[in-house]
Amino acid sequence: MANNNAGGGVDNTFRRKFDPEEYLERAREREKQEAEGRGKSKSKGPPVQRKPLKHRDYEVDLDSRLGKTQVVTPIAPLSQQAGYYCSVCECVVKDSANYLDHINGKKHQRALGMSMRVERASLQQVQERFEKLKKRREPGSFTEQDLDERILKQQEEEEERKRQRRERKKEKKKEKAAEEEEADIDPDIAAMMGFGGFGSSKK
Repeated sequence: MANNNAGGGVDNTFRRKFDPEEYLERAREREKQEAEGRGKSKSKGPPVQRKPLKHRDYEVDLDSRLGKTQVVTPIAPLSQQAGYYCSVCECVVKDSANYLDHINGKKHQRALGMSMRVERASLQQVQERFEKLKKRREPGSFTEQDLDERILKQQEEEEERKRQRRERKKEKKKEKAAEEEEADIDPDIAAMMGFGGFGSSKK
């Protein structure tokens, strides 16, 4: 077999030639399209105005299924699966702590149409709230008079404890004085009187 390239060179005419102008033009077009895409994503429309946070007007039910057994199948709908179901976000949360985190979280509040900002209360609103709480408070609840009575009772108890301590100290002093008197008695006189001795080591 004869070699066609026997003339000494390598035939590379089949290779593509690099054209810098063509690739430069492609890069410019790509940059232009990316810039247009960024501009469109920023100017989608006016930002959504959400309401400020407000108090819940319902009680969160965490105890209704406590201690109950439930059969869960893999084909059951989300609302009947194990855990706490959020109908707003259509998701299931496995325990009560995570459920509370979810309903107080940003995603859930956005789904309800609220932002995470709190509405600033006026002076009148605060005063009304205090009045409402005062009315709701039970009549037999804790008062300043109760506090004064408790303080007086505590002071009396403290004085009683101090008095008992002083009495104990006096009794100890009396006992100590009696022991010293016994030690001061002359052993000869004690022997005459018929006492054997009071622990004295003198002879």
